[in-house]
Amino acid sequence: MNTPEYFMLKALEVSRNALPECQPNPPVGCVLVKDNQIVSVGCTQQIGGNHAEIEALNSYQGSLFDVSAFVTLEPCAFVGRTPSCAKTLANSGIKKVYVAIEDPDSRNSGKGIEILRGAGVSVTLGLCEDKVQQFLSPYLGLS
Repeated sequence: MNTPEYFMLKALEVSRNALPECQPNPPVGCVLVKDNQIVSVGCTQQIGGNHAEIEALNSYQGSLFDVSAFVTLEPCAFVGRTPSCAKTLANSGIKKVYVAIEDPDSRNSGKGIEILRGAGVSVTLGLCEDKVQQFLSPYLGLS
């Protein structure tokens, strides 16, 4: 039986596919899971392109009922070159989101999690935090 940790580590693997094209955005990975199976994956695209969550959602066909999302970095709360990933996830029908680390960017920094929880989405924060933090730190201005 696959564990939440297994799926988050898969999201971390997927995030590596974003490099180097995603820069200066951080390389983020997202996997969608249904019935304990990965049904879709996505990673951050080149600047101005889709973020990981949107890539995963766009690649999935079917009902999002009982689908969980595993994302290496807190979904963005703000609208920039792309729509808010947190709002898109909140409106998608997904009811459970696992996030490895909170985004230190002041435009997010917990706001994406607030958007999800405010929409009734269950959010688990800190899954595989150390491994994801180690990988993402250089891209978040933390190292």
